[in-house]
Amino acid sequence: MAKLSLKIITPERHMFEGEVDMVIMRTTSGDVGILHGHQPLVTVLDYGVLTIKNEGDEDKKAAVLGGFAEVNEKGMSILTDAAEWSEEIDVVRAQKAKERAEARLKNIDSNVDVMRAELALKRALVRIGLKG
Repeated sequence: MAKLSLKIITPERHMFEGEVDMVIMRTTSGDVGILHGHQPLVTVLDYGVLTIKNEGDEDKKAAVLGGFAEVNEKGMSILTDAAEWSEEIDVVRAQKAKERAEARLKNIDSNVDVMRAELALKRALVRIGLKG
């Protein structure tokens, strides 16, 4: 099986660069699987789990919090504001963030930024879901 060249880049680091069998990612249109030779594509990423598959290896998973993905004849690049490998996620911290966001959304007043609270809840749920 031919390999797909993958790069994952955040503002803080080059998170991943290597050859993989398949990438599964969450886009704003739904989940998409990418193999070597996929048609060219540029898509917006939603908050979700990104899975890297390599034959014979355990799947590598990351929480990806938005961004863009591009697939072309050279491979695939993912640019995201934030991404964390599953082993980097602090579940206790994510659970506390979820509880704070839910409390803000439950008690909405003029001081609550609803969109910010909804995004915080979405981030926490992705992190918790990845670890669960």
